[in-house]
Amino acid sequence: MPDLIPVAYEQLDERFTAIRGDDYLERLWSGGRWTEGPAYVPAGRFLLWSDIPNDRILRWDETDGSTSVYSTGVGYTNGRTVDRQGRVVACEQGGRRVSRVEHDGSTTVLADTWQGKRLNSPNDVVVSSDDAVWFTDPPYGIGSDYEGERAEQEIDGCHVYRVNPAGGAVEAVATDFVRPNGLAFSVDESLLYIVDTRRRHVRVFGVDGGKLTGGEVFAEITVGNPDGVRVDTDGRVWVAAGDGLHVHDPDGTLLGKILVPEVAVSNLVFGGRKRNRLFITASTAVYSMMVTVNGAKTF
Repeated sequence: MPDLIPVAYEQLDERFTAIRGDDYLERLWSGGRWTEGPAYVPAGRFLLWSDIPNDRILRWDETDGSTSVYSTGVGYTNGRTVDRQGRVVACEQGGRRVSRVEHDGSTTVLADTWQGKRLNSPNDVVVSSDDAVWFTDPPYGIGSDYEGERAEQEIDGCHVYRVNPAGGAVEAVATDFVRPNGLAFSVDESLLYIVDTRRRHVRVFGVDGGKLTGGEVFAEITVGNPDGVRVDTDGRVWVAAGDGLHVHDPDGTLLGKILVPEVAVSNLVFGGRKRNRLFITASTAVYSMMVTVNGAKTF
């Protein structure tokens, strides 16, 4: 049985009442060094996530509540997602690449260089409905041997990239970030939200085909460093921060927080059959709760 922990909400706007759910968090698993990269796989009804410093991926089975080690020696994998064909796309900090696991179990490398230079250490990834792969590339995996392999940075900067579905060319779509991190599309994919962890804010871009426009600050994060981000079907933007999940209205207003009893929250994903089960990776543990909203469809 999972541990049940009373959940603490911090309401800052009356509109926050629309997203409340369980009165408790379920601690599904603990014992990691830094949990990250949650992705719900609907075909198998399971959750995958990374324990990055221990270089392993874990799997939680929704049908029986069991947790097991899914794979080890995985290139210090960080963020991942499931594309519309049900394939898992992942950022390998150690391998300095973005890869995809095909239906037959083979691995396809989608991106590992830009302009002839090795990527820094891809961090988080989303796949748009046209099958383009968008990812961020800070240097966390090459700064030390803790979350990857210590190495020299070859690219002058930390950028956001798009892998063109027609031919696979890797294109830089935003080059003015300090530490780009989590990213998420709006429901209609007209907007792309991208976290800059070092600047402690979330920016919002217009999406014009394979190009980004704008890039103004959408929300400032005042507690800890922002990391992962997701969007629900009503357009609210959920940001992983130091004290929990910060929920923002589409107009940028901070509506409230779901407080999580960990040092920091790294990421989140909506899963379950109706995408109304929230999974949270936070420091050493993974949590879950049912909520009254549904996550935007990403698979």
